[in-house]
Amino acid sequence: MDDIPTDPSFSEIRPRLIRLAYRMLGSVADAEDVVQDAYLRWLATDRETVRQPAALLHTIVTRLCLNELKSARRRRETYIGLWLPEPLVDAGELDSIDDITLPLMIALERLSPLERAAFLLHDVFGMGFDEVASAIGREAATCRKLASRAREHIQAARPRFLVTEKHGLEIAAAFFAASRDGDMDRLRLLLADDVIASADGGGRVPASQRPLIGIDEVMARHVQLAQEFNQSPSFLIRYAMIDGLPGFISVEGGRIVQTTALHIEQGKIVAIYITRNPDKVRHLDGHCRGVRIEIEQS
Repeated sequence: MDDIPTDPSFSEIRPRLIRLAYRMLGSVADAEDVVQDAYLRWLATDRETVRQPAALLHTIVTRLCLNELKSARRRRETYIGLWLPEPLVDAGELDSIDDITLPLMIALERLSPLERAAFLLHDVFGMGFDEVASAIGREAATCRKLASRAREHIQAARPRFLVTEKHGLEIAAAFFAASRDGDMDRLRLLLADDVIASADGGGRVPASQRPLIGIDEVMARHVQLAQEFNQSPSFLIRYAMIDGLPGFISVEGGRIVQTTALHIEQGKIVAIYITRNPDKVRHLDGHCRGVRIEIEQS
């Protein structure tokens, strides 16, 4: 927005709008585009007559997201392989913290757009149902039903056993070391028996087309990966919280940037989420530039 006049009232609420759009769309780039569009519409509004700027801006962003979801859902019908949300590194980027972790983001994808909007606006952003009704263009009673149905559908994805950030990142570090060093005994101790591993390559880079289910299947894949790491080492960028889960950013195969997020319950890794689709990690290039240059020069 360098060439567009700034509005302090919008700037104050912008992080919250970005967070709403990201939770709705699962895409950092799309969220930023939606909020940019909302800002242009805000500038075109007679702002002197607006009694509740925040309510109006939430309505604008929500409706833009609902429109975007129509085309986004069509795109995902033809998506190659598993779909994961774009990784958001560290909650500070959204200037707020909530309990929407990556598994819950995936569960939100199974809701209808209106269920998703009603749940997020009411349960996550604390808006009353009258405000929600205004934002999505439905009656308040309908919004209550939409939010209630959403809660029922995503209940299983809610965090059950919270892990501290410190402990989680320690497990992430142990996982990175064991998997990259080929220490299969140590790796097996970190995994739950029913662990599931999902990877999103978007058809752009190599990735499993289906989830790997159970410790034996996940371990078999890591035996293969350990051999690949001997030929082409994995380079750690840094450990980080990724959509509320501990994990890390790395450069694989010399060029491929990926994020690995770990869902941990009672000290064991129950799910592994790997995002390596270049379109989804492009916003992380600033984290990786120096390491990539070192790899290319080595």
